[in-house]
Amino acid sequence: MSANNASSGITTPTVKRRLISMIYEILLAFAVLFLPLLIVEFATRAAVTPFAWHARQATTFLVLAAYFVHQWTRKGQTLAMQTWRIKLVMPGRDHVPLHAAVVRYLLSWMWVLPAVLVSFVLKLEHWYALYALIAGVLLWSLTAFFDKDRQFLHDRLSGTRLVQLPKPEKKKKTAA
Repeated sequence: MSANNASSGITTPTVKRRLISMIYEILLAFAVLFLPLLIVEFATRAAVTPFAWHARQATTFLVLAAYFVHQWTRKGQTLAMQTWRIKLVMPGRDHVPLHAAVVRYLLSWMWVLPAVLVSFVLKLEHWYALYALIAGVLLWSLTAFFDKDRQFLHDRLSGTRLVQLPKPEKKKKTAA
């Protein structure tokens, strides 16, 4: 069930819809990261060193930042968001400003950062680390249920919101 703002006609996508869109977003992120990480692998000769590990992490963080911030400030949607008819907006603005997109990107790491820290502190490995990550994502998604507009905490803090776009009208066939 989606939350509606009756006065403005804005519909918030359901949490389920947003989570499914995020799964698609993860798949697309692999494609976005493929070439940059391949370059890092060649540059570091696929070394298993602290420098190579940090180079991979920094590349991932910066490439994803460039991708998301660019898409959100350009038209408010990534490819996954377009597919699921979800748009990022900032009330009172035509486009999401750069600073808000950057803040949202940084805050969006809260989906995974607590689980990564728990895994590190408890020295969780393999499946246990994955379970911690899944638990962290599920717990963060619950933040939407504490918000009157059903927005996630990182959207509330960055001043942005996700809205559900209407289904496109079907084109009528014209008789020849």
